[in-house]
Amino acid sequence: MPPRSEDPRRDATGSRRGSSRGGEPREPGVGGISDARAYTPRGRTIREGGAAARTGAGAEQRRTPRSNRSGDPFRPALQVLDGGRAGAARAGRRESAAGGRAGVVRTVSARPAREPFDDDDAPPPRRRPGPRRPARPAAARRPSRKPPRPPKLADPRRRLRLGTLLALALFTTIGIRLVALQTVNTPAYADGGLNSRLAVVELPAPRGAIYDRTGAPLAHSVEARYVFADPTRVKDRLTTAKLLSPLLGVPASELADRMKPRKLPTGVPSQFEYLARGVDIDKAKQIMALDLVGINVHRDERREVPGGDLAANLIGFVSQDMVGLEGLEAKYDDLLEGKPGKKRYEIGQGDLAAPIPGGYSETTPAKPGGSLQLTVDRDLQFQAQRILSSRMAQTRGSVGAAVIMDVPTGEVLAQASYPGYNAAAPQKVASPRDREDAATSFIVDPGSIHKAITYGAALQEGVITPDTAFPVANTITLGGVPFSDTHPANGRTMSIPGMLAFSSNIGTIKIAEKLGKERLIDYQKRFGLGQATGEGMPGEAPGRLLPADQWSGSSYGSVPIGHSVDATPLQMAAAYNAIANNGTYVQPHLIRNVISPDGKKTTPAKPVTRSVLSPANAAALRTMLEAVTTVDGPDGRATGLAAAVPGYRVAGKTGTGLRYDNGKRQPGDVASFIGMAPAEKPRYVVAVFVWSPGGEGGALAAPAFRDMMGFTLRHYRVPPSATDRSPKFEVFPR
Repeated sequence: MPPRSEDPRRDATGSRRGSSRGGEPREPGVGGISDARAYTPRGRTIREGGAAARTGAGAEQRRTPRSNRSGDPFRPALQVLDGGRAGAARAGRRESAAGGRAGVVRTVSARPAREPFDDDDAPPPRRRPGPRRPARPAAARRPSRKPPRPPKLADPRRRLRLGTLLALALFTTIGIRLVALQTVNTPAYADGGLNSRLAVVELPAPRGAIYDRTGAPLAHSVEARYVFADPTRVKDRLTTAKLLSPLLGVPASELADRMKPRKLPTGVPSQFEYLARGVDIDKAKQIMALDLVGINVHRDERREVPGGDLAANLIGFVSQDMVGLEGLEAKYDDLLEGKPGKKRYEIGQGDLAAPIPGGYSETTPAKPGGSLQLTVDRDLQFQAQRILSSRMAQTRGSVGAAVIMDVPTGEVLAQASYPGYNAAAPQKVASPRDREDAATSFIVDPGSIHKAITYGAALQEGVITPDTAFPVANTITLGGVPFSDTHPANGRTMSIPGMLAFSSNIGTIKIAEKLGKERLIDYQKRFGLGQATGEGMPGEAPGRLLPADQWSGSSYGSVPIGHSVDATPLQMAAAYNAIANNGTYVQPHLIRNVISPDGKKTTPAKPVTRSVLSPANAAALRTMLEAVTTVDGPDGRATGLAAAVPGYRVAGKTGTGLRYDNGKRQPGDVASFIGMAPAEKPRYVVAVFVWSPGGEGGALAAPAFRDMMGFTLRHYRVPPSATDRSPKFEVFPR
C-alpha cells in the first residue's frame, strides 16, 4: 500500500488541503495540518521524503539517534500541537551535522518505507510546544554513552519473608497479651479501675463491756468524737487555740503547739494532728459550728468507767485507741476488742462526689466486741474498798488487799486494793505500782495464818485430834535460831484450840515435827500454795515453797509457822475457803460468763476442785478456829477478838508476817486476818492484809475483816447464828 503522503488530498484549487492559508508560499519545514497528516514514522514529511528521493533515492542515508524508535499512531496529533516544526528542525539539525562532520559520517542502508502507523519502532518522546534551544554544533556533541549500571539490590523476596515474620511475631505478641488481659488479669484491672472511684468509710465496732454479777456496767464504751487539726490549713493558730480551749478543756498554749506545722519521718508535712479524743458529741457540734479552717471532727469511742475507782485495780484501763493496757482489759483484750467494718461504694468525681445510685456498693459489717460478766458484786466491791481505804488512811505508805469469796462456788465477790486509782484517769497516780492488784501481786510471808494449814494436815494425817494437848515451852532453838511465843505457856499443857487462840509458835512447831517436812509440803501444795490460782488476773504471782532438800535446821521452825513461804492474799484466801467448803479446794475465779455480741452467754470451764481434808476434819478445824475470835478469860485474850461479828459465829486466824521486795526485807510487818462465817456452815470467806512500814497494821486487819464480813452477811441476808451454841474452849486443860 503506497504511503498516504504520496496521494495527498487536494481542494478545488488543486493544492493540498490545509498546507497553507490563501495559497501563499510557505517556508520549508513549517507546515500546518497537512504536514501533520503527511508525517511519516521517520518523523519526516512527504515533502522532505520527496526531496530526499530526488537528491538520491536509494542512496545511503544518515542514521539519526531517533531512527530506531518504533512508530507512534498518535504522533500526527502531537505534531499538530507542536506546530509542524519538529520535522523541519530535525531536518535542519541533520543537515548542519552532516556539513560539520564530513569525515565522521556513518551510513546505513536504505530501509523500505513504512506506514505511518507501523508499530515496529518505538514512538518518539513527547515534546512540549515552545521555542527550542539552538542546535548544538555537530563538532561539540559528545558520543553517546551507556548509562551506568545500577547497583545490585538485595533479594526482595528475602526482605518480604523477614518483614512478614516480624509482622506475624508482633501481632502474635499483641494477641497473647490481649487474651491475658481479657481472661487472666481481668479481675485485677477491673478492680484497679474501680478503686479509683470508690469511697471507703470505716464502720467502728464498739468495744465490749465489763459487767458485775448483776449486769451493772463496770466499764463500757460510748460513742464520742475526736477533734483534729490539719496544720497545713490552719491560718491563725493562737486564735484557733483560744476558741477551742474552753470546749476541749485543754490549755490554749498546748493546742497551739499541737497545731504547729511539722514534718513526718518521710519528710511530708503532717496533715493530721489530734487535739482531743473522746469528746462529747454536743461539744463536737459546737466546735463544728465555729467553722474553723483546718479543724474537723470524726467519730470516736470513749471508755467510760461509771464507778471511777470502783474495781479499777481489777478492771484496768485502755489506751485512746481502745487497746487494753492493764487488768482484765488487757487480759481479755482479744475478746473485748471489736472488729471495725467497712463500707465501699462508688462515687462521682469533682462536684459530683456523691454515691452513684445503682453503682457498686459493698458493706462489711462491724463486729462488736464480746463482753465479760464478772463474779464481782458491785455493791460489795464498793464497801470492801471503802472499808479498806478508811482503815488504811491511818497509816502512811501502806499497802492493803481484801478478798471476799463465795464458799461453795469459789467465786470472788470482791477484790479490793489499796491504794486505788481512777480508771478514767490512770495517769494520775504517784507510782505505776499503785495500779497493781494487791491481792494477786502482793507477795508476803503469811505468818501465823499459815498455821491453819499445818493443823489441817496434822488432823488429816492423824497426828493430832481435836482433843490433843501437850506441854508447851516458852522458847525453842532450831538451827541456831530461837523461836518463842507472844503468850508464854510456861510449860503448861495447852489444847489445840488454845494454841490457835494464842497463836503458839512452839506448839505448832512441835506438831510439824511429828508431821514431817515432806507431808507438810504436800499439804501446802494441796491448799494451792506455790502456784498461781488462775483466777483470771494478768501477772498473777505464783508464790514459792521451800523445797525439802533446801531446808536448813531453822526451816523446821520457820516453815510451819508461815515463814520461808511466799504467798499472795488470794492464795491464802483460797486455802481457807477449802476449810470452809468441807475440805474441798475450789479454784477462785473472776469470770462468770462470756457474752457474745448477740447476747448469748457462755459459762467458762468449771473451776478446778480437789479434796484436801475430809469433811469431818474440816469441820473440826473450823470449830477450833472459832477459839481465835471467842477466847477471852483469865488465861488471856485471843488474838482475833476484834474480828468477831456480832450475831454470827466466826472462825479465823490472825497473822503477822514479813514483806520482801526483790529479795530484800521491807520495814514493818504484814498484819492479816482470814475468817469464815457463819462458822457452823460457812457462806463467805474474807481475807484482809495490811502492810505498814510503821507496824500499825496489826490493829487494822481484824477490824477491817469484821466490817467487811458483817456487811457481806447482811447484804446477802444470811440468818444470824445461834450464838448460844458456840463451843466453850479450854486453853490449858487440867
